[in-house]
Amino acid sequence: MEFFAIPPSHATARGRRFRLRRAGSGPPLLLLHGNPQTHAMWHRLAPVLAQTHTVICPDITGYGLSDKPPLSPDHAAYAKREMAADMHAVMQAEGFERYGVVSHDRGARVAHRLALDFPDAVERLCVMDIIPTLEHFERTDMRFALGYYHWFFLAQPHPLPERLIERDIEDWFDLHTSREPKDRSFYHPAARADYLAALKAPGTISAICEDYRAATGIDMADDRASRAAGQKVSCPLLALWGAKGKIGEWYAPLDVWGAYASGPLSGGPVPSGHYLAEEAPEAVLAALAGFLVS
Repeated sequence: MEFFAIPPSHATARGRRFRLRRAGSGPPLLLLHGNPQTHAMWHRLAPVLAQTHTVICPDITGYGLSDKPPLSPDHAAYAKREMAADMHAVMQAEGFERYGVVSHDRGARVAHRLALDFPDAVERLCVMDIIPTLEHFERTDMRFALGYYHWFFLAQPHPLPERLIERDIEDWFDLHTSREPKDRSFYHPAARADYLAALKAPGTISAICEDYRAATGIDMADDRASRAAGQKVSCPLLALWGAKGKIGEWYAPLDVWGAYASGPLSGGPVPSGHYLAEEAPEAVLAALAGFLVS
């Protein structure tokens, strides 16, 4: 199965329209991408996973060619609680009430909230190259502030980051995605073209910034409330991170996730940088193979 040969479709959920690709049959599996990408980042994993699962790959709220809620002073439409509710509604629109989730980067932050707010829906959860947002901010030091400077840049008030990025979107994309040095040929040509087309679509850059702005305010409040209430991920959780990236360098990821999970926890590093699904798909698939059937 060639991923880009699968015609994109759309789901309407909570009054919003979401672009997605769907393939395969079997237990449902929701794949949530990160920033500054689209659902196309799953092009090396989805065809294999579709051999045993019904794979649903949407553009998350505001990203790709999905609808982009308007900006607001509290950034509420881009709270992970709202984005998670959107993704649950997408799965319902596709005919599924219970499903597994595989996620990366910003999509993994949506997935974390999804597992907290919809514990009866999420059967198992894989997060890639993150620790919880609250932990990042509460542990912020010079290493994090410099290494993940974009968290603080993108969260600046509208329209500062938007205006700077939109002066040369392609240059920003190349610089932003070079956490570990890589040239333009790193991405599959069709995936790169999709990422750039989406970034150049009206409203996408502002939506990305709203995602990061929400993280500094409404998401922090939601996450602290969940922690105070003892709310944890109750389903089996698989945490993967890139051995060449920063998560394993800065933190003990499984120890961190252990404070946020009450169910079975497993995981470890894979031989990649930040973009696990595109840099080391075989290693990710090997980790998922046991996890998704356990």
